[in-house]
Parts: sequence; structure tokens; C-alpha cells
Amino acid sequence: MRYSLCAVLAGMAATKAAGHALFQALWVDGHGRQCVRMPASNSPVTNVNSADIRCNAGGTRGVSGKCAVQAGSTVTIEMHQQPGDRSCGSEAIGGAHYGPVNVYLSQVADATTADGSGSWYKIFADSWSAKGSVGDADNWGTNDLNACCGKMDVPLPADTPDGDYLLRAEVIALHTAGSAGGAQFYISCYQLSVRGGQTRPASLPAGVKLPGALKASDPGIQINIHARVANYVNPGPAVVAGGTTKTAGSACAAGCAKTCAVGSGPVGTAIGGALPQPTGGGQAGCAQARYQQCGGQGYTGCTACADGLTCQDVSAPYYSQCN
Repeated sequence: MRYSLCAVLAGMAATKAAGHALFQALWVDGHGRQCVRMPASNSPVTNVNSADIRCNAGGTRGVSGKCAVQAGSTVTIEMHQQPGDRSCGSEAIGGAHYGPVNVYLSQVADATTADGSGSWYKIFADSWSAKGSVGDADNWGTNDLNACCGKMDVPLPADTPDGDYLLRAEVIALHTAGSAGGAQFYISCYQLSVRGGQTRPASLPAGVKLPGALKASDPGIQINIHARVANYVNPGPAVVAGGTTKTAGSACAAGCAKTCAVGSGPVGTAIGGALPQPTGGGQAGCAQARYQQCGGQGYTGCTACADGLTCQDVSAPYYSQCN
């Protein structure tokens, strides 16, 4: 029993940082678009009471572009582990980072300047279904992302009123969620301009505020998935009428998630400027943020950490991260 517990704890430590990821590109009806407020790093948000829970760290600042979208059309979110990397050679979010995928909308006056403080409603969920003897072996939304090279098709409700919106894509990784504050939120917001829906004033679905709608103690946020999961309650509000609830484990049989060619579309625009690109060997100007990889067998990226952080072994000799 003691050995089993030690093995679980060691596995949790090793996977805590090994699979960080971020949503990057957006596809609209199969065509690549560039309108993401892409975070400057792939580190997660862990404080549900922070404004970062809206659109990630720095995500209250917009970028110049908007994606033109028809109401009722399908957008495809795309996630990968490193900024600018859209290869299918590795998992979109690895390291046993199992959890649900949720997508929200918030209507705003101008998607390029909105800070995400308005109301949000959920239009899509790919959560959980039972499969194995423990939660790690069950079906999760993240499994479907990995099966489809990081892509997931999200239909917009056909009655979405015309106007500007922020679309919030969210993964909640639950591999260290056994204690409060252990769940990891991977979030990006996309700036949309919706046309072809209801042009007359229409009532939007009842929304929630972020922060506010999520609590660290919610049963879908604080949960031990290394034991049997009899039922899973997806955090946040229910999917609205006209939205989509995908069955976890169904992967992608058709649509852009199945057929769109990875690498043929843009990867997005960083908030506040160009994305920091890792350079090898700890060269000047190279500094990894907290939880980012800084060493390990076969690693050729940046080996220096930001001020106040040190590069520490997590799973020697394979993986080191900045702490």
C-alpha cells in the first residue's frame, strides 16, 4: 500500500509540469484565422478567484484582429504544448493531464478592448464518461483533444445575436486536483465578430461572472481522479439551449477536427507583442517562466529561469522545470 501511494505521488510530481499547453489557432468553417489572445507561456491558472480565470494571465488586453463568424457555423479550437508548435507528433496536452474541455461566449461592445468582466455562458462541453477502474483510465475531453491533434469542433448556437464576442476555451487538468488549488486551468480567449444571427435585440442566455462562478472546492475542481470516479460534475454553468454537449471518448469522426491540415493556418498573436521564443543553452535574453521546462534528456531549449526561480529536477534525468 505504501509503495502504491509513493508511486502515485511520484507520478503526480512528474506529470505536474510535463504536459502544460495552451490554446492557439482558431479555425472557422475549416479556414485558419488569427484572433487569439494567446498567453505568453503555457503555464496554467490555479486561482479561480483571480481575474486570470477569464482569459489567462494578461488576457484582459486584446489584440487587433477579430474572426468573422456566421451564427450557426463551426469554429475549431486548437491546443498544443508549446507556443507555435502545431505538430501531431506529441500529445496536445500530455503528462496525464486529464479533464474536461469547456467553451464559453461573452457578448461585448468591442472584442479588441473587452476585458472579460461581462457575463459568460457555456456553449460547449466535452467532459467525462466512465471507462476504467480509476479516473485516470476514464474518457475525458482532453483525451479527445489528443486524439484529434489538439483540435475540437465547437458549433456556435444558430440563434447567437449579431455582435462582438469573446470565446473562452478552457481545459481543466485534474491530475493534481486532490487538494484545493490543485486543478490547473488552461485558457485562451478568441475575439469574434458574429454575423448572420439575430439582428434584432434578443435576450442572451443567463450568464455567470468570472471570477465568481467557480470555487476551488467545487466537486468537479477538487477531485481525486487517481481513484474510482463514480460520477463527475463538470464545473461552471450548464450548456445553454442550442449549445453542444459532446460525449467524452468520441474523438473526432468528421469535421475540421478530423480533416483540417495542421500547420496551414496562423498560430495567433501574443498579448502585448511577439511570443518569447526559447533559445538553447541559457543564452542572453533567454528565461523560462515558473513551471516551464528548463532541462532534461533530449531537451534543447532554454535552460535559464526567470529571476527568483531555479531549474529543478522533477523526474530526473528526463524532465526539469523552473520553480
